This record gives sequence, structure tokens and C-alpha cells, in this order.
Amino acid sequence: MPDKEQIIDLYFMDARCKLLEIAAYQDRVDRHEGEEDYRHHAFLKALEAMQNPSEGNTRVQAVLHSLSDHSQTPIPKATIQGAFGAAHSS
Repeated sequence: MPDKEQIIDLYFMDARCKLLEIAAYQDRVDRHEGEEDYRHHAFLKALEAMQNPSEGNTRVQAVLHSLSDHSQTPIPKATIQGAFGAAHSS
């Protein structure tokens, strides 16, 4: 079983790179005109969920839960074949 230092040795640079990608994404959104849509709002909510996971949840669970569609009623007809990666909140 690896210890914390070994985990950091293995994963720090990859996590650092992903964190920089997230910062760059945020900077690009901030620099450009227009309205942010539900996906960006969901992304910001997921970042907050990662920082403050609810009791008993891991950070991954908190992020996935934040981005999931929790509706109970099926839509009458799909308009696309695919996913957007975040639930559209109405």
C-alpha cells in the first residue's frame, strides 16, 4: 500500500497539469464576450462541490453528483443522441 508521499510522487505532476488546464479554461471564458450557459454554471458548482464534499462523500462523488441529472421524469423525446456532461437546470 503506497503512502501519501508515494501517491504525491506518482500523481502530482498530472494533477498540476489538469489544474492549470482548468485555470486556463476559466481565463478563456472570462476573456470572451457573451453569456455563460448551464454547463459553465454546472462546472463552477462542481468545483465548489469538490472543495466542500458533503458528509460521507468523496470529492469524486461530490463532483459526479453535482454534474448529474437528478430529474425523475423522463423527457417525451430525445432531441440529440449524446450527452452534454452536465444537467441542464431549468
